[in-house]
Amino acid sequence: MRVLGIETSCDETGVAIYEGDADSGRLLAHALHSQVDTHAAYGGVVPELASRDHVRRVVPLTRRVLDDAGLRLSDLDGVAYTRGPGLAGALLVGAGFATALACALDKPALGVHHLEGHLLSPLLATPKPTFPFVALLVSGGHSQLFEVSGVGRYRLLGDTLDDAAGEAFDKTAKLLGLPYPGGPALAALAEQGRAGAVELPRPLRDSGDLAMSFSGLKTAVMTLARRGPLDEARRADIARGFQDAVVDVLAAKALHALREARMTRLVVAGGVGANRALRERLTNDLARIGGELYFPDLAFCTDNGAMIALVGALRLAHDAAPKADAFGVAPRWDLASLAAP
Repeated sequence: MRVLGIETSCDETGVAIYEGDADSGRLLAHALHSQVDTHAAYGGVVPELASRDHVRRVVPLTRRVLDDAGLRLSDLDGVAYTRGPGLAGALLVGAGFATALACALDKPALGVHHLEGHLLSPLLATPKPTFPFVALLVSGGHSQLFEVSGVGRYRLLGDTLDDAAGEAFDKTAKLLGLPYPGGPALAALAEQGRAGAVELPRPLRDSGDLAMSFSGLKTAVMTLARRGPLDEARRADIARGFQDAVVDVLAAKALHALREARMTRLVVAGGVGANRALRERLTNDLARIGGELYFPDLAFCTDNGAMIALVGALRLAHDAAPKADAFGVAPRWDLASLAAP
């Protein structure tokens, strides 16, 4: 299977071509355009602007990956696109392009769940994990723990009760006056802070279950910020205290999930998975228990077309796709509703 993957769920246009299956497959080419500069002036993603930019980018990026892979459109065996969850208008751009292209080529089209793409993205790395494993999915919209037994076989172990970790990073960065996108800016500032200079709560770390909560941590930062004044050193200490608290909670919950699932193999995916402090902490924790730890390559932690092409190839190989006329998007879509191919 050679599958073209299209990702347009939010503010990044990703296109890629994946060939083969989970064991012997390979990524032939990928390209990504980020809209960070477009939305920076607004302090967040403007859905209408995101949709318009996807319209401008998706065709040139498709041409680029075909050229990079040395392929023609007729060499494709299918087209996969992000069906949801995400911004409705942005999703419609990718779905419309992908299904129209598949129809013109008389090839199958498959709408892929965005989170399934993130969960399986470590399969793009070398070495790659084998099933089963526990997955920690941490991004701007999700902080969840899953037991992953195979493609389409996912059991939710734990979820956040309020803000996702990435969302808390972004909101805390805004409280500290940092530029958009806030998460990476806060992580960079935290590297200049002093460990232990600012102690913040670890919400639900010792709750005995796998529930998470980050809203109260953000409120604690708000309280500190209002006391002022905030010079650069103080902001760095607060950023360090915040990041240490989030990493502490995520690491504790991940280890708890491994014990509950009786596994020692952990996969970390999503944008927050690129955080250096989280990677270092989990690397040390898993080494201590003799476990295995897998991350996607940094390029595939955030939204990308490669993970969509990968999932499309895995599912299309089992003929688990409708014909190209099955058009539609799902801005809200429960991962639990997915079936194994």
